[in-house]
Amino acid sequence: MNLEKVKLVVSDMDGTLLNSNGEVSNHFFEIFKKLKEKNIYFCAASGRQYNSIVDKLALIKNDIHVIAENGAIAKKRNDILLLNSLDAQKIINIIPTLRKIHGANIVLCSQDAAFIESKDARFIDLFQEYYHSFQVVDNLIEIAESTTILKIAVFHFTSSEEFIYPEIKHLKNDYLLKISGQNWLDISHENANKGNALRAVQKILNVTKEETMVFGDYHNDIEMLQEAEFSFAMKNAHKDIKDIAKYTTESNNNFGVEAILDKLIIANE
Repeated sequence: MNLEKVKLVVSDMDGTLLNSNGEVSNHFFEIFKKLKEKNIYFCAASGRQYNSIVDKLALIKNDIHVIAENGAIAKKRNDILLLNSLDAQKIINIIPTLRKIHGANIVLCSQDAAFIESKDARFIDLFQEYYHSFQVVDNLIEIAESTTILKIAVFHFTSSEEFIYPEIKHLKNDYLLKISGQNWLDISHENANKGNALRAVQKILNVTKEETMVFGDYHNDIEMLQEAEFSFAMKNAHKDIKDIAKYTTESNNNFGVEAILDKLIIANE
């Protein structure tokens, strides 16, 4: 690998940069200082809410680009670089279908907050890890009628791939459906994916695909992995991601991202 070419590093969060406890390592922040010194940009790309991402990366939040809500929004500090919202009527149409799925918990994601109507305390406790700004409401359809929504996230405690996707896959021509983790499925604007958002960031930074390094672990990372010459699947990644990525690295719990970034730093000494 000719790592001297890399000018932009992009990493997914959950299952990739974050360990199983949802933590970023201290070593990553040390590496980031060196990346910055060498004028190598860093971008966090996640299905998480923007506020949740920058909370995890609070020490460097002013120096990085952020792709949130699986590419529905991209920001640098307070500057919005890209925004793709869902059509309100499409949200209103699909909510009754989602409500009928046993075990499904629905989240409407706006730019500033998330909205849920679930009263399940176990879900609410877990949900707060990903959505720091949220409201519990009586009727999500009323929210969709009055608020610009970037994404619908649906959570199942066992498996989104097994229990949610089969119930809505017949709608894949009308909505962008992404299995974004073991328990999550995202419903977005047809142009809202991490790959399109990454292209927007690359254009702003004047960085090419050949100068980009990407790390990912799940289906919502597919498009952005395809936008990088240096594409890495985590050891813990879904098998489909391992098939798509050009390279693999250690798991998120074994500092797989940091191991490659250490090599990147050495290559640029």
